[in-house]
Amino acid sequence: MRNLKKWALLGGMSAAAVFLTACQRTTTQLKPPTGFFGVFYNWIGKPLQNLMELIANHLGTASGYGIAIIIITVVVRLILLPLMLRQQKNMTQSQEKMKVLKPQIDLIQAEMKRPHDQAETLRLNQMMQDVYRKNGTSMIPSMGCLTLLIQLPIFSGLYQAVAYSPEISSSKFFGIALGQSSMVITIIATLLYVAQSYIMLQTYPPEQRKQMQTTAFLSPLMTFFFCMMYNAGLGLYFLAGGIIILVQQVIVTYVITPAIRTRMDAELAENPPVIVVDENTFAKPEPAPAATVETIDENGRPERPAHGRNAGKQRHHH
Repeated sequence: MRNLKKWALLGGMSAAAVFLTACQRTTTQLKPPTGFFGVFYNWIGKPLQNLMELIANHLGTASGYGIAIIIITVVVRLILLPLMLRQQKNMTQSQEKMKVLKPQIDLIQAEMKRPHDQAETLRLNQMMQDVYRKNGTSMIPSMGCLTLLIQLPIFSGLYQAVAYSPEISSSKFFGIALGQSSMVITIIATLLYVAQSYIMLQTYPPEQRKQMQTTAFLSPLMTFFFCMMYNAGLGLYFLAGGIIILVQQVIVTYVITPAIRTRMDAELAENPPVIVVDENTFAKPEPAPAATVETIDENGRPERPAHGRNAGKQRHHH
């Protein structure tokens, strides 16, 4: 489950990187793209460009375009907020259920490590599914990269809006050129996502935090990559988004998650988990003791064991 989530998140970020790299190839001369990226620019990049110009003209400041990016970022994050909170709720509920189901899952996984024929392997897989199904959960984790995939058109469009507009690309945000990469924005944005990832790890049990570190710190790593490779306008989107998601993560970790866990503990106490397997499910039956064959001597009496006769002879000799 954790590996699936990690690879899904990595796949989403890789798709974003590939998409932006393809966009970057067409912005060397600030000419609007053609083909697929031309359609994307006309439907998303150009409207965002017009929106940024509208906001900047209304503000009438030298940093108007940068402020416009921040405003767009806030709007996007507020739209995604219900979805992100729902994902967090589902993840917390899944974690709490996994705590009580872990003993059963460990028993099945230990049995799977032993050699079995195909029929027994299928039976064990079915038992694993029953543990999840009968307890109202799923073997497939919630897709934590869904919000990233939703944002992909937005920050790709922002990148195009800055790159294909001479006015926006030459403008500055408090002295930082939006058309070029900025080390200052890169460092601040990366540190924000590092802090968010660290706080997010606190929602996991201590024994799982080490296993989740790789997945958690993929986000800061890719943020650093995006901000360094592309223009500061896109980096400003990550910086503003990092501030919002950091505040959101603090609320989720220290307010929402404890409330969900308290409620889940009460529900699990009232409705205990369904037991599909226990310690006796895979216990091997003890072999029955070997039967003693009783022999009859020539007088029709039961013959004593050999060691008994030898012992008698030894006592008689003595």
